[in-house]
Amino acid sequence: MRLVPNSLHDEVAAKLRDRIFAGALVPGSFIDESALCAELSISRTPLREALKVLTAEGLLRHEPRRGCFVSQITEQDLDEIFPVIALLEGRCAFEAARNATDADLAALEQLHDRLQRNAKGKRITEYYETNFAIHEAIILLANNRWLAQVIGDLRKIVKLARLQQLHAPGRLEQSLSEHMAVYAALKAHDAEGAEAAMRTHLTRQRVALRELARNQKSRITA
Repeated sequence: MRLVPNSLHDEVAAKLRDRIFAGALVPGSFIDESALCAELSISRTPLREALKVLTAEGLLRHEPRRGCFVSQITEQDLDEIFPVIALLEGRCAFEAARNATDADLAALEQLHDRLQRNAKGKRITEYYETNFAIHEAIILLANNRWLAQVIGDLRKIVKLARLQQLHAPGRLEQSLSEHMAVYAALKAHDAEGAEAAMRTHLTRQRVALRELARNQKSRITA
């Protein structure tokens, strides 16, 4: 597989980012630079530039004289990040409720219909993809590039763990209910209601992840 030289390090970063999110590069795993250079037919320079990008995003950590490793997100990381994301995405929902046109709401309705179908079919991966698209649509409707930039950076980190929470018992149905509450507030142009519903949605995601981690720990120690 040979990559074109245009923005080469950005392309390499995108490929590695996709592998991290797909679980092909698991948390804590070592980034083998020699193997990647051979696989992608590139030199060390664009690869190292790509590794710098992913390190700055928090997806990799660099250890002097050892190299780069895929980041391992901790419970403390999640406890610190989720309240910030809830605050920021809540503000996006507030602005989106004020800005949304009939056409915007019709597009959101289609996404929520798809979300319901995926929930009914227990298709967690597809549900997550639709869920992500809804969050992106709401962020776009907020029309605040500073909010979008900060949320985007934080979501890259949280994406390492967020999909797991949908495997918690009852979480899929709960998540759907929360999303429908956000949509109802957006449709009513209820800015404060949309903000509160979004913050509740994200706060409960953290609770679900915490319960899942506790259950996994209990099974290991049992």
